[in-house]
Amino acid sequence: MKDKNIKVQIINAFVDNDNGGNPAGLVLNSDKLTIEDKLKIAKKVGLSETAFVSKSTSADFKLDFFTPIKQIAHCGHATVATFSYLKQNAYVTGSTSSKETIDGSRAIKFDGELAFMQQKSPKFQSINDDQGLILKSLNLEKSDLLPNSPIEIVNTGNSFIIVPVKSPKVLKYIKPNFDLINEISEKYDLIGYYVFTPNMKSSTRDASARMFGPRYGITEEAGTGMAAGPLACYIFDKLKIKKKRFLIQQGQFMNPPSPSLIYVDIETRDNNIITGLMAGGKGIVKSEMKFEI
Repeated sequence: MKDKNIKVQIINAFVDNDNGGNPAGLVLNSDKLTIEDKLKIAKKVGLSETAFVSKSTSADFKLDFFTPIKQIAHCGHATVATFSYLKQNAYVTGSTSSKETIDGSRAIKFDGELAFMQQKSPKFQSINDDQGLILKSLNLEKSDLLPNSPIEIVNTGNSFIIVPVKSPKVLKYIKPNFDLINEISEKYDLIGYYVFTPNMKSSTRDASARMFGPRYGITEEAGTGMAAGPLACYIFDKLKIKKKRFLIQQGQFMNPPSPSLIYVDIETRDNNIITGLMAGGKGIVKSEMKFEI
């Protein structure tokens, strides 16, 4: 079989003032690549997700997302990386676009330099029975939690356990037990955990968060759009902070830090019922990889 020449753009999505962000791989013109090819490429790229763009009959572009170990239905930072690149390089010229995924099509919008992706209205699931095990998996005590704020699963396309903690200090010094997080993630079919603390004293950031997804080969991620969407819904619905746009920061407690900024726009109807949301940010090309498979 003839070798295939592969070119991968490395794009940092959700950059904060053009710094930090979460790197994703991007491969254009992927129509002839097999699933096995894409897994090989994602593994060689070695980032948490790589996006593969091909032609679509139902949307502007078809996107497939792969971690180094498996395919995933949606990926926020790889979507933002992809559409930032497509917009910046004039593959998209209007203020809207769309993506086809293995889980249906989603709308894309642009707001200046920001690219946003559509997520579904949230589904909340209580998990009181496993609260003790979840705390153990993060080496936390019940006293570390934000008062009167439940640990819940929230799904806006992918499922995450949202864990509210009372301070940035608690968030910073979490010591995750990845085997236990993986076990719980398998039980509830999660991408992973999104642990956060609200930024009560900040007028420009609504929350700080950390994402752990060992089930998908991600120990910690710098910016997670598919988790920031559920978190914004949680803050809106459970903490009763009724805003139309939330700014979520992530990655500042990683080693080394890679500060990211994710915007989430909430769509509502009567009685403040969330009907949908758009999560986005800015992507910047950092480098390029070339190799054969």
